[in-house]
Amino acid sequence: MYIPKWKTEKKLKDNDKQKIVGIDEAGRGPLAGPVVASAVMLKEKISFQEKYLDEYHNLIRDSKTLSVLQRKKAFQFIQKNFFVGVGIISQKTIDRINILEATYLAMKSALTQLKRQMQKCEVLILVDGNQIIPNLSLKQKAIKNGDKKIKSIAAASIVAKVTRDKIMQKYALQYPQYNFDKHKGYGTKLHLEALQKYGPTPLHRYSFRPIKKIKKASKYK
Repeated sequence: MYIPKWKTEKKLKDNDKQKIVGIDEAGRGPLAGPVVASAVMLKEKISFQEKYLDEYHNLIRDSKTLSVLQRKKAFQFIQKNFFVGVGIISQKTIDRINILEATYLAMKSALTQLKRQMQKCEVLILVDGNQIIPNLSLKQKAIKNGDKKIKSIAAASIVAKVTRDKIMQKYALQYPQYNFDKHKGYGTKLHLEALQKYGPTPLHRYSFRPIKKIKKASKYK
């Protein structure tokens, strides 16, 4: 298991005045629910003990390598010690503009929210993946597998994942027969079986092929 270090970000910076913003998303692949993006920047003045720093900074890594409890601890640490912006784009918008454009829109929304918390400064945005955010005037670099390599991107991945999971847990109460709290909208066997039995809900992404193939009429439409 690789734990990213801050030194990677320092190498990518063009100058000492430049601040690093990490950005990542959660929920591109599911058949239901929103896509969520987060943008984060480490606060300059942080006061905590070295032991505390080691314990929690080691949790800031690819969110997929963390347990639910570890993600919760890391999320709380990030909320306290980073500036955080979150963008949430609904399944209806995903169907209207496609998932890639919706992901970019979520990222731009997260950046807008982040900027409201920060003083004006020069930033470098590190984006997880192989593409930068289009039509954005801010300086960017795309980092393939960035959530595994870059601390700031890993922090953003945790915030996006935890935020989206909370949304899907709430939807699980609204649509209990779909078990959204278990699969978070991904196309698992459990989810597909519920779709075949009950049909899609307004929460589902009707532009996605597996939903298009569902023959059972939905009682929700």
